[in-house]
Amino acid sequence: MWFPAVEMIPMDDRQRAKTILAQLKHAHTDAPSTYLDSHNPFEMTIATILSAHTTDRCVNSVTPRLFKRYPDAASLAGAQLNDIIEIIRPCGTYNRKAEFIHRTASELVERFSGKVPSTMADLVTLPGISRKTANVVLSVAYGVNEGVVVDTHIMRVTQRLFLSKQKTPQKVETDLMTLLPHESWGDYARLVGAHGRRVCFARAPKCASCVVNSLCPSAGKV
Repeated sequence: MWFPAVEMIPMDDRQRAKTILAQLKHAHTDAPSTYLDSHNPFEMTIATILSAHTTDRCVNSVTPRLFKRYPDAASLAGAQLNDIIEIIRPCGTYNRKAEFIHRTASELVERFSGKVPSTMADLVTLPGISRKTANVVLSVAYGVNEGVVVDTHIMRVTQRLFLSKQKTPQKVETDLMTLLPHESWGDYARLVGAHGRRVCFARAPKCASCVVNSLCPSAGKV
């Protein structure tokens, strides 16, 4: 596929990142903070655990039934594992995920009075909750950004923009936290995540119509 030549705009990475965010804010005015359906921190936590290695659509297809039957940590902690598996089976790796959400619910009841904690230090002690998962819960449920969410889409776009050359989500996040001002961490994840889903696809990205192609070293080369 042919793409028109794109002349890169020379600027340092901090200024380039700032300009990219400004352009994406205009392009994706409706970008949501998450693509997972939830009504409270408990639902957000469980949905995020379920989202590992599956699509948001799949998670959103099973959580209404799950939360109708188990609306809080106490009821989920008291559930039979096989009953949880039956509900979440369509989303894959259901045995492991069922164990994670059951144990997490139990620990929420035993250690946090049934409430989802609002700090990174506490969240990452729960089964099935990585730093990425904790970042999502904190940002969406509590409006707190202790880090930058780096999912598959955000990592791909960040690497193509050469805002990080690291190969793991944790190291990419560290680069972004150094590069971006703290007040931009949430917007970066929201806007770059939307861009990855809508324009900068893993295969055949729409470089020709991308609003940041003049700021992207990978434009037309993927």
